[in-house]
Order: sequence, then structure tokens, then C-alpha cells
Amino acid sequence: MRKPRVLVTGAKGFVGEALVFRLLLDKKFTPIAAVRGETRLQGLCPVVRFDLVELRTLPSLADVEVVVHAAARVHVMHEIVTDALAEFRKVNVEGTLGLARLAAEAGVKRFIYLSSIKVNGESTARGERFMPDDTPTPVDPYGVSKLEAEIALQQLGRQLGMEIVIIRPPLVYGPGVKANFHSMMRWVAKGVPLPLGGLCNSRSLVSIGNLVDLIERCIAHPAAAGNTFLVSDGEDLSTTQLLRSMAAAMGVKSRLVAVPPVLLRLGASLVCRPAIAQRLCGSLQVDIQQTCRILEWSPPEKIDQALCRVANEFLQHGVH
Repeated sequence: MRKPRVLVTGAKGFVGEALVFRLLLDKKFTPIAAVRGETRLQGLCPVVRFDLVELRTLPSLADVEVVVHAAARVHVMHEIVTDALAEFRKVNVEGTLGLARLAAEAGVKRFIYLSSIKVNGESTARGERFMPDDTPTPVDPYGVSKLEAEIALQQLGRQLGMEIVIIRPPLVYGPGVKANFHSMMRWVAKGVPLPLGGLCNSRSLVSIGNLVDLIERCIAHPAAAGNTFLVSDGEDLSTTQLLRSMAAAMGVKSRLVAVPPVLLRLGASLVCRPAIAQRLCGSLQVDIQQTCRILEWSPPEKIDQALCRVANEFLQHGVH
């Protein structure tokens, strides 16, 4: 019996590649990896060339049942273009819609869009949580482009009869994670004293294992169609708790100094980095009850387990 074929865009990226490996392992679907360049997935599954700006390079989708769209122009810390929103729209909105139209015309049944919690906003008051049906309040061009893509996809889905599923993850971590999460692990592993020992914020994270588990559930679950899902590990941590848990997972002593958040924010403002202070000191919590209820799902991986996996991979490759 022929297994459903699932096209995964951005399959060279952190989330896309992990999803393809999960689908290969579970053997319920035939993943097709859509990538811009070389990939270590070559020879493990069908691989096609894909560029959101040059969709003509994409082969026919006539035999694809589901598209998981993880490719995007991601959040840029140090933007160099003069019109950042236009650049994000070119890829995240126009490119996404072009792909969705091709998919609908080819008879693809379901289109799963990896969006971002930035559609909801940048922060929550401590003890409050973002909900899927909250009024969106994106702040930066990346979040705005993700929201615009969501709205346009929902309209296109209604017009052309393709099921649209939207997933908004918060910060995703796991083996091989880069950017700020990797930097924090490096500081902790080297024993760098950090002024983050007195924070009482709460932040939702999602391990790559929990995220790809949810995506796989969305591929086939009948109730996923037409819904927007928030996802997390189901356990929220303060920045202080996260750093201590990282240290424990790596078998090192955490060297945290309690500095009042107001001083951290002031210091970040003086060096023109207020957004960094917000991410370190502020809260961002999501409510996944609706996700769990509709999809009959719960996060299979606990935070401690996920952090141990990250730490083991990090230590195997050395502290750089």
C-alpha cells in the first residue's frame, strides 16, 4: 500500500530536517525534502530543489498529499536592508502563497504552515498566556509577515478547498540548536558568571522533539484542518531556572549572580539592546490546552529529557 507523500520545505533547516528524519523513522509517510542546496538527507529520501523566490524550480506536486511549509526568511538580529518588511513579505508572504497555489492546483489535500508565536506578540504579563484566538499583535517585520501569510493562506484555503493548518511555536531548542540558545549553553559550560540569577519570569519553550511530534500529528489528524495551534513543552521556566537546568544537564556548576531586572533592562538600553533584555527578563507563555484537546495530544518529551539531549550533543562537539 502506497504511503502518503509529504513535501517538507526548508528540509535543510533545524525544524524541517528534524521532521524529515522523524517521518523516515516512523515509516508512516514518504517524506520529500525540498531544499535550496546540498543536504545530508540525499540518498535517504527523495530530494527536490526549492526556492520560495523561484518556484519554477519546484517539480510537480501532483502526487503529494500534504505540504509542511517550514521554509522562511527568519528573524534577523542585525538587519542590513533598508526595507526589512518588504524583504520578509517577498519570501514569507508572496513565496508562501505562490507555493500554496501550486499545491492547491495540484490537488494537495492539506497545507501545514510553520508560523511563529511572534504573530501573537513579544511578551505576556506573568501568569497570563497567549491563546490561539487572541487578537494578533506582531511587533517586528518578521512577525507581521507571518501574520499576513496566515491570513492569506486561510483565504486561499477557503477559495480553493485546501485544508490549512497553522502552528505557532515559541523558541525551539534541541540538538544542533544555534543562535542565542547555543550562546547561553557556551557561557554556562565555560563557567562565565551571568547576572541572571534572580529572575522570576516565565517563558514557554518547545523542544524539537515535541514540535515534530505535533507536526506529524497534524499531518494526518482529521480535526487539525482549519485550526491554528500553539505548542510548547507544557512546562514553563524562568530564565534563571533554564540556566540552572542547562548547567545540571551539562554536569557543571551554574554561576548566576542575582541582579535586579530593572538594572539589566537599563544596561541593555544603554548599549542599544533592549530586545535582548526583554527576552531574558520578560515573560512569554502560551496555552496549549486547545491544541492538546483537539489533536488528542500531549508533549511526549519532558524539559529535563530534552535539555539532556541538547547538552549531550553540545558536549560531544566541544565548547566553542
